[in-house]
Amino acid sequence: MNSDDLTTDLDNNPRYLVLPDFRSRFLPDARTLYIYLPEAYLTEPHRRFPVFYLHDGQNLIDPRLSYIPGHTWQVHTTADRLTAAGLIQPIILVGIANTGTRRMAEYTPDPDPQLGGGEGSLYAKLLIDDLKPQIDADYRTLPDPANTALGGSSLGGLISLAIGLQYPKIFGKLAILSPSVWWNNHSILRTVTKADPNPRPRIWLDMGTAEGLRHLRDTDLLERRLIQRGWTPGQNLRYLRIPGAQHNEDAWAARFDKVLEFLF
Repeated sequence: MNSDDLTTDLDNNPRYLVLPDFRSRFLPDARTLYIYLPEAYLTEPHRRFPVFYLHDGQNLIDPRLSYIPGHTWQVHTTADRLTAAGLIQPIILVGIANTGTRRMAEYTPDPDPQLGGGEGSLYAKLLIDDLKPQIDADYRTLPDPANTALGGSSLGGLISLAIGLQYPKIFGKLAILSPSVWWNNHSILRTVTKADPNPRPRIWLDMGTAEGLRHLRDTDLLERRLIQRGWTPGQNLRYLRIPGAQHNEDAWAARFDKVLEFLF
């Protein structure tokens, strides 16, 4: 199936919803939401479903919108395939578009002396006080933390971990792919050291071996720090080094099935 067939399928799919111009009280830019419902949402009208919130929404589903055209995470087809196979429960996927030039500011929990940023606390308020209440009101969700996941890659992974540690009673599952541990002199490591979340979120953590030795070492250190703070590998923490994986959408797409299986 070529990309034209894929996009035609999206345009004709009643389970794929694009909501433009979502606005928050906390940040100035409007952004688009990309929502993908499981098949059971239409066939089981009284059932409620877990929700997986994902950053960089334009890179998740539609190859016409992605940062590198034609290359997406393929989250919808992966979720459908695993659900049909009985490997995961049906879930609602909510992609939140980044805002381009202000992506770095919104996806960083604190300012870097050279790069700036640090609007992550406002982005957290967007998610918790504006977006999640709207999704829970408009769709049949399971709103408790055990059924609410947050995830992203690179800076999106960084902000997911920072928000998840601060708000474990909102987000009980975290997907931290190729995280930017280096940000602000590894400040996320200090955050983990100070964190005492209750309940402790279930965390998927990964890094590709082709993303650079420095990033591998940083993520190894992050895993050790999480274990020191009480996470248990194989139970509420899984860390995977992916041989040969690079820092791009194709690499994240290739392992998204493992992310879903661990979290859902």
